[in-house]
Amino acid sequence: MSGSSRSRLPLVVAVVVGLLLIVGVRLLTGDGDGGSAGSEPGSGARPSGDCVVLTVAASSEKAALLRDMAADYATTGPEADGRCVDVQVVSKASGGAAEALSRGWDEDVDGPRPDVWSPASSSWTVLVRQRLAERDAPDVIPEDLPSVAQTPLVLAMPRPMAQALGWPEKELGWTDLVALSRDPAGWGSVGHPEWGRFKLGKTNPNFSTSGLNATIGAYFAATGLSSDLTVADVTDPKTVAYVSEVESSVVHYGDTTLTFLANLQRAATEGQGLTYVSAVTVEEKSVWDYNQGNPSGDPKTLGQAPKPSVPLVAVYPREGTLLSDNPYVVLTADWVDAVKRTAAAGFLEYIQQPDQQRRFQEAAFRTFEGEPGDVITPDNGMLPDRPTAVLAPPAPTVLDAVQRSWDQLRKRARVLLVLDVSGSMGEPVPSVGATKLALAQEATAEAVGLFAKDDEVGLWVFSTRLGPNGEPWLQRVPIGPAATTQPTIVSAVAGLVPEGGTGLYATLREAHEQMLANLDTDRINAIVVLTDGRNEYPADNNLSSLLRDLEGESLDTSVRVFPIAYGEDADLEALTAIAEASQAAVYDASDPASIEKVLISVVSNF
Repeated sequence: MSGSSRSRLPLVVAVVVGLLLIVGVRLLTGDGDGGSAGSEPGSGARPSGDCVVLTVAASSEKAALLRDMAADYATTGPEADGRCVDVQVVSKASGGAAEALSRGWDEDVDGPRPDVWSPASSSWTVLVRQRLAERDAPDVIPEDLPSVAQTPLVLAMPRPMAQALGWPEKELGWTDLVALSRDPAGWGSVGHPEWGRFKLGKTNPNFSTSGLNATIGAYFAATGLSSDLTVADVTDPKTVAYVSEVESSVVHYGDTTLTFLANLQRAATEGQGLTYVSAVTVEEKSVWDYNQGNPSGDPKTLGQAPKPSVPLVAVYPREGTLLSDNPYVVLTADWVDAVKRTAAAGFLEYIQQPDQQRRFQEAAFRTFEGEPGDVITPDNGMLPDRPTAVLAPPAPTVLDAVQRSWDQLRKRARVLLVLDVSGSMGEPVPSVGATKLALAQEATAEAVGLFAKDDEVGLWVFSTRLGPNGEPWLQRVPIGPAATTQPTIVSAVAGLVPEGGTGLYATLREAHEQMLANLDTDRINAIVVLTDGRNEYPADNNLSSLLRDLEGESLDTSVRVFPIAYGEDADLEALTAIAEASQAAVYDASDPASIEKVLISVVSNF
């Protein structure tokens, strides 16, 4: 992400020709950290001169705000050891940064190497320390973890649903939701059969802070403990059964909460806001963002969309919840020298000043000391005197056991992979020296290995006239247990050859129909389609009809379609409409070199 220039190369007026030549060279080349002369704040160019460049990797929900603060900080003329300071804030998902730090940060894969890391929660620092210890690598996490802001994990519910359960007078929790999910009458048990069964939206705890903290919270709720959770508690059969029931109510797992909030916003616009999802595990701040019509939380888009007719409210689990404490982690890595530590201390001091803390409060964070701002009110769906019970992250070995256990307890999936093998997939990708199909083959082989053995996975391919009767699709591997189909899929994908056009709509229509015919309501039913082009099949060119088919009659018995727009020529507009019609999400892989990372993000939904 772009940083702001903190100094300018002086304009030197001299009559000595030698000095003019020196100044001319410096204006052409810049110096120090590689910035260009005369770069403007926010231009993305590093500053000229010998400035200290401090890279801050921040979780996505606060990165834009911190970037604005860094730009304002630049106007104060910050220095460290007599050198100007340039703070560059980059957005990095907490789970992704934790993984990168745990295996040794690779800038080619993970982006700019941070000097300061600010995940959403200290839970991630615990996991990094544990993973580094496992491979006997140097610890890069300091003991001192000051906070820049706080926001508790909540269960965000449409206001009418929460009120039907007694909100705000009654303190609700995980146990109430488990009971509701167990009841065969679903919402009919509280007088609203039209809302169907209880449906939970939850993010993947391997990537998302809300998903991780929700999983931890469910374990605490299962045991009745508020602290001192042990590995024995995590593996206790009663605990496992309770957490399994929580997971069984999940609609699907997203890589970010934005997937659920954006879908909920669209569903509410179409009058289906009370049937898409019953509760989503998010941070309190996200409730305010959604209620402002700005589910992304980006300050730049605030006010661009109307507020929802059915707002969300925050349920603070009575069994206790975790805080996203947004720690400011000055890494103890060898690339963070004394001057950078001084620069980091200066920026932290600025962030914690009252003026900046008010900016956090205005964005519905609480201060680093936990003080709510004026926007945290019941009218806005939040309760300033909650949560009444705050949980501390468990010990490293316990937290590690909690996160790893999710792979065994999560709701199982039934997924059909649908790959485009049209002629354009044979085009080379100059940046990596391979074709688009070759990159997709490698990414698919990696991604299918992420499914659990008892997930169900199959493979179709499509172009034009592949089937025995001239259909554009061809089943290569029937859906079955991943333990059996995974090696077969890898082998089948390796032998694919690009040819023909793109029969996208007809293929998706048939795939969706077959998935519905064999729907397993105890699983997450989904189609993942990867395509690099536009529909080129005249026999079925009716997108509107396809969208109606994908919408179906009941979200309780739906098959979600997760499209991947692969390469610059993919029809992102049509693929976005397909994802939205099925209450899923579209993924942009316009840079073909990113396909492995994108496909892994898609699989995190299951």
